[in-house]
Amino acid sequence: MVDVEFRVVSDRRDGLLLALGQTVIAAGFTLLRQRMVNSEEGVVLTMVVRGPENGLLLLEERLGTHHLVNSFEASPVDASVANAVSAPAAAAPAPAPAARSNGGAPKPASDDAATAMDTRRVEALLPQLARDYPNIFIQLLALEHDLPPAQREATLRYVGQRVGTWVYKRDFSLGGHLALADAVRHIALPAMRQLVQAELQDDTLRIKNSPFCHRGEHGSSCHFLRGMLGGLLGGPHGTEGLRVVESHCRNTGAEACCFEFHA
Repeated sequence: MVDVEFRVVSDRRDGLLLALGQTVIAAGFTLLRQRMVNSEEGVVLTMVVRGPENGLLLLEERLGTHHLVNSFEASPVDASVANAVSAPAAAAPAPAPAARSNGGAPKPASDDAATAMDTRRVEALLPQLARDYPNIFIQLLALEHDLPPAQREATLRYVGQRVGTWVYKRDFSLGGHLALADAVRHIALPAMRQLVQAELQDDTLRIKNSPFCHRGEHGSSCHFLRGMLGGLLGGPHGTEGLRVVESHCRNTGAEACCFEFHA
């Protein structure tokens, strides 16, 4: 494995991190750290990545020919430094933990979810998501890419639920308790709009640009978003017994991903 820092210059900021992050993941690499700033050259995106040495030339070729990239530089990174910067910062605002069992570990949504998750990796990822929020899709897509297919739905729903609970406590906890329909409009919709293009049609939340579609998985695939909606609207602070259903998904040919809410 090799650790490399890429310094990319682009004319466009919107969508740059997500597009190049997907390029990094598609080449078999993991994004350890990223930073984006404006400069006289344009938008400068710095990415520290890790992956197979024999795949480095392919990644450089894909970055060099990407339509958003004006120029890039690559330089090796010491592995110890890469490990240090990718570790969760102790002061990062970690998402609020779920209810705890006698053993002190976060209690997952179901026993099946607990057996299907790499708990250590999930708990290490959550502070990074809190630190980078709302720019979190690169880490989530990397997690999705690395997970065995049988673990994807349970793990991503659980991570989404934890992030949704954290966002609720950070942004919405000072408001009064709302009925479900009002909570969808005044909590779920603005929270989703921090991440994706979302609109409300009757009582259905529609998302037109979910990054989890068309990635080789069959059926509905927006497990993180479904979990996050449950974390935002369910549990003690919301509607007990809430079920979030993805009734339509672009991954199955629909125009938009649609989420319905049932108490």
